[in-house]
Amino acid sequence: MSIPISNIRNFCIIAHIDHGKSTLADRILELTKAISPRELRDQFLDSNEIERERGITIKAKSISLDYQYNNQPYLLNLIDTPGHVDFSYEVLRSLKACEGALLLVDATQGVQAQTVANALLAEDANLEIIPLINKIDAPLARPDTVKEEMEHVLGINPEKITLVSAKEGTNVPEVLERIVREIPPPSGSLKAPLQALIFDSVYDPYRGVVVYVRVVNGVIKKGAEILMLNANHIFQVEEVGKFKPKMVPIDELCAGEVGYVISGIKNIRDVKIGDTITLTKIEGVQPLPGYREPLPMVFCGLYPSTNSNFRELQTALERLSLNDSSFQYEPETSAALGNGFRCGFLGLLHMEIAQERLIREEGAEVIQTAPNVTYEVVLREGGMLKTIRIDNPAKFPDEGSLVEIREPMVRLSLIIPAESIGSIMKLCEQRRGRHIKTEYISPTRVILNYDIPLAEIIYDFYDKLKSATRGYGTMDYSFVDYETADLIKLRILVHGVEVDALSTIVHHSVAEFKGRQIIRILRKEIPKHLFEIALQASIGKRIVARETIKPLAKNVVGKCYGGDITRKRKLWEKQKEGKKRLKSVGQVEIPQKAFMSVLSSEEE
Repeated sequence: MSIPISNIRNFCIIAHIDHGKSTLADRILELTKAISPRELRDQFLDSNEIERERGITIKAKSISLDYQYNNQPYLLNLIDTPGHVDFSYEVLRSLKACEGALLLVDATQGVQAQTVANALLAEDANLEIIPLINKIDAPLARPDTVKEEMEHVLGINPEKITLVSAKEGTNVPEVLERIVREIPPPSGSLKAPLQALIFDSVYDPYRGVVVYVRVVNGVIKKGAEILMLNANHIFQVEEVGKFKPKMVPIDELCAGEVGYVISGIKNIRDVKIGDTITLTKIEGVQPLPGYREPLPMVFCGLYPSTNSNFRELQTALERLSLNDSSFQYEPETSAALGNGFRCGFLGLLHMEIAQERLIREEGAEVIQTAPNVTYEVVLREGGMLKTIRIDNPAKFPDEGSLVEIREPMVRLSLIIPAESIGSIMKLCEQRRGRHIKTEYISPTRVILNYDIPLAEIIYDFYDKLKSATRGYGTMDYSFVDYETADLIKLRILVHGVEVDALSTIVHHSVAEFKGRQIIRILRKEIPKHLFEIALQASIGKRIVARETIKPLAKNVVGKCYGGDITRKRKLWEKQKEGKKRLKSVGQVEIPQKAFMSVLSSEEE
């Protein structure tokens, strides 16, 4: 090994969304000459087309950098992490592969919700934190105020904060020196049995699964026979290497290093994130502490636009899951939409990006049902109580066997301007939020904490927060527990047939209002047909709302009292031609926009 373990530094960059993580990574790549000036472009590590368009990081990226300090060579392993709340699972995995973290705060925006959440994750992982204030070159920068916020909210000593401009490169060389001086080298031994932690994986159609590993102990070489302890699978190593930033093969990965392993693995389900790799010839090796499984919080149904495209959609979902281990799906059948899949996501942005990738990368045409959360339902069966989880309103049990319903609650943290506190508290109370505490982090900014049902915030809560705070409010949430609530199933009937894909679980107090609202929106979204369509909202067997869509044309044979039957047949054939342009659910075409209409909490 050319570089001793004492000269290795593993670190990540953590921050709120859009605080400059990827730009700082660009400057570090530039200073360490990891990429040539010709190759350099903004947000270099954000290689995905959707990441570059939206200006956000979705997948954590790893890169190995060579650095000289005091005439000694150092190896810096950098992991660039996402900032959005939906991808905090990616951040958690990255932290496990590091000994230190650069905590970045925007000099214009100050401490935000995800800043606090990520800082707590880093503290829980016992990482050495190097605090930085970025964008000091911005006209509205207020570094002194932001220092006070970081001291008050995060407990950081202001003297340890470095002021940087990732865009201009100001003080970035000093950041590299602090990484070497302050972040401890990895603990591990070259002579100990091999233990390597799998912290990510991607699927390459030509080479199979590429496994991202952090070697904790021992050495992993090309040609070695390896065992994945938890999955109990054996593979032959075909290649090991580092990201510089492209994949560069090397002879071996040693203790303390971060890199990749290719072993001809054809199915990503043979790889478990958080698993430990060791050598088959060594017995008694203990697995490393892994990760908790990602818990999908938002579910929706994805159906092919036509039944003949079912296999194509199945293949597209399979490919998507190969490069996104937190995405889950399983087959389901809807009476309204036919065969499709129930898909689980970490949040609404995760769902939106997954659907966009299906359309762009796979060319899939899908109908998406309204997203919903998972509920716990307690049933009485033969005198015994049984608890099950429901991720689809269509599977909601009959009221006869129902004992209680529990909904997921989250701890919501909002950082907002003090002037907006009244409107935001009102919004939280309308969404059944329970106030926990209010804390001022400066005379003009405040942290609000609420316990609130997840179902109340997954769709438009963030939009309303941004609107009420003129764009200055930020939010973060974490799952707390399931809590008993007065919930019921709201059924939607179109032309006398229940459309299970439009059914939803709502609080009893707003059920009738929500039913009328959905029916009014559906009347606008569903086009006129050749027959009258009745739209109804039902709670149990009670109809609470009804709207009628008038027919597109009158009865074409209504005035044909006599004459040859062929005359009627001609008119019926003309009518059939008109019906060919309809996509049927039962007898009624329901467009994609109508399925999403149940998301709206109020009519436009």
